[in-house]
Amino acid sequence: MSLEAKRPPETQPGSPLANVVAEIEKAFLGKRHVVELSVATLLAGGHLLLEDVPGTGKTTLAKAISRVLDCRFSRIQFTADMLPSDVVGTSIYNPKDGQFAFRAGPIFTNILLADEVNRTSPRTQSSLLEAMNERQVTVDTGTMELESPFFVIATQNPKELHGTYPLPESQLDRFLLSVDIGYPEAAVEKQILAGGNDSARLASMRRVLSKPDLLDLQRRVEQVAAKDSLIDYAYAIVSATRSSPHFELGASPRAGIQLIRAARAVALMRGRSYVTPDDVRRVAPHALAHRLLLKSSSQVFAGRSQAIAKIEELLDSIPAP
Repeated sequence: MSLEAKRPPETQPGSPLANVVAEIEKAFLGKRHVVELSVATLLAGGHLLLEDVPGTGKTTLAKAISRVLDCRFSRIQFTADMLPSDVVGTSIYNPKDGQFAFRAGPIFTNILLADEVNRTSPRTQSSLLEAMNERQVTVDTGTMELESPFFVIATQNPKELHGTYPLPESQLDRFLLSVDIGYPEAAVEKQILAGGNDSARLASMRRVLSKPDLLDLQRRVEQVAAKDSLIDYAYAIVSATRSSPHFELGASPRAGIQLIRAARAVALMRGRSYVTPDDVRRVAPHALAHRLLLKSSSQVFAGRSQAIAKIEELLDSIPAP
C-alpha cells in the first residue's frame, strides 16, 4: 500500500467540503488523497495536471468534480491538428448583415477538461496560457474576461511520448498542483469491475455546492493566515530546489506563491483558519514536482517519481518552524 493511501482523511468531517469529497468518491473510488488534492486545487483558484497511464480514472475524476458543483463544464479532446481557434473561438462572417460575430470556444466555461493536452501542438497549447494565468482570452483585437470560477483540469500520459508535444516549462508552471493517480488497490479495483461503467456512477451523483458557495470558499482560502515563519519555511523549500545538485531547473517564485496558496486550501479543508508546516509539507511534492527538471533523467514518467523522492529528501532536511 502506498504512503498516500495510508494517510487518514484530511477533510474536516461533517463540513460541506467533506460532502463534496464523499460525493466525488461515488464515481472515483479508492483514491481519497487524489480527490482531496483536486478539491484543494479548485479552492485555491488554481489548475490541476493529472498525469498517469490510460485507464486510471483521470477523465472520470474530472467529470465527477463537475457533477458536484453548479458550474458549466466543457471538455476538449486535444489532437495534433487542433488550432487555437478550436479552443478560444473565432469570429464568423454573417453575409446577411455584413458583420462578424464571435463564436465562443469551449474555454468559455467554469470547469474545463483539457484531455490529453500534450497531444496538441505548442501553438494550440499556448492558447491556454493567457486563460490559465490571466483569466481572459484575446481574440483578434479584443480581450474577453472569463467567468469565475475558472478551473482547468488537464490530463496527459507522460509514459507515452510517441505523437506528443511535451508541455513547456512556462505552461507547466501554470498548474498549481500535479497528481499521479496510480492503480487502485486490489479490493477497490474488484469493486470497480463489479460495479459497471463510469456513466452509471456519474449519473447517481448529486450537486453539493452552488457556484456562490464555491466562490465564497475560494475567498475564504485567501483569508487563511500564514505566519512569517511559514513564509520563511516555504521559501527555504523553494530555494533548496535551486541549489540542489539533483535539479537542472529549480522552482520559480510563482511556485512558492502557489505552494502557499495550496497550503491555505488544505488548511481550510482541515477546518483551520491558519497554515501549519504539515500543510506545506502535504502539498509541496505536488506543487513542485512538475516544475523541476531533474538532472540526467531521460524519461518524463520516471523523472516525476524521482523528483518527488528528491523533494521529500529536501523536506526532511529543512527544519520546520
